[in-house]
This record gives sequence, C-alpha cells and structure tokens, in this order.
Amino acid sequence: MRILVPIAAIGILAAAAVAGFFFGGFYTVAGTAPDLDIVHWALIQVRTASIDRHAVDQPPVGFDDATKIQDGARSFAAIGCVNCHGAPGVKWAKFSEGLHPDPPDLKELANDRTPAQLFWVIKNGINMTGMPSFALAGAKDEELWSIAAFVKKLPSISEADYRGWTAPSAAGK
Repeated sequence: MRILVPIAAIGILAAAAVAGFFFGGFYTVAGTAPDLDIVHWALIQVRTASIDRHAVDQPPVGFDDATKIQDGARSFAAIGCVNCHGAPGVKWAKFSEGLHPDPPDLKELANDRTPAQLFWVIKNGINMTGMPSFALAGAKDEELWSIAAFVKKLPSISEADYRGWTAPSAAGK
C-alpha cells in the first residue's frame, strides 16, 4: 500500500506536466511544425479506430459497375477531390502542399480500405485535417458511393481513361 502513494503522486505530476505542456501553449499547432511522434501516432490510432467503428454501410448493388466508376471519376473531379489528391495524369493543386497532415495518395490507400471505409470518410470528412464532409456540402449518398467506387479502382485506372471520363463532353453521357 505504501508503494501506491508515490506511484499515484508521480502519475498526477506527469498528468499535470502533460496538461501544462498542451494547455499552456507550449505545443505548437502551426501547420509548418511537425507533430511530436507520440501525437502523430495517437492521431493515426484514433482516426483508424473511429473509421473502423463507424464505417458500417454496405456498398449498393452494382458498386463496382463500370458506369458507376466513371460517374465517380466525374464527381471526384467536379467536387474538387482532385485538388488535394490528384488523379491519373493530374497533379495535386499547389495549395494542397500546405495541408498538414498531407492528403494521402489515394492510389496507395485504395487497396488498404474497404468500400465502407472510403464512403464513410468521403461522406463525413476527418476532423483536424483538410478532409471535408461532402455530405455537409450537399452531396448525396449515391454520388458518394460512386466516388468510393472510383477510388477503389484508382490504382488500375489509366490517364487516358480518366481524361476520357472527365472530359467536358463525357459529362453528357
């Protein structure tokens, strides 16, 4: 029992020091400053756990249909996803280089995420990043599912296909 008092005191002092560091303004929130390793790790763990818990919607029938994927490419371009994430043959917009954390390269991410996870992130956004909620921006679930279908296929989409699907004349198809 006598050992518990010093351990509790050390715990309280450590918690007070951490609180003083963060709430005292010593931790910088500048977008130009890298996160502490522990903060970076914690944000990734919290984000992953949250997406895993909340991404429960199942893809609609025909999720991987070619027409839906092409519709998703057009929506991806139209609502601005290409500005931060790029696309086949399209570079990211210059301003996205200033986002912290960096927007992920979706070609690298697509195979590691389920359709439900992609849909949930596109629909709800991710707090404390530049990823907005496209549902709050007025996009409907059907459109968001088509974007998720496009992102899921992104690693195998050629520049020519993307260009053809998103050309102004393709919008009328």
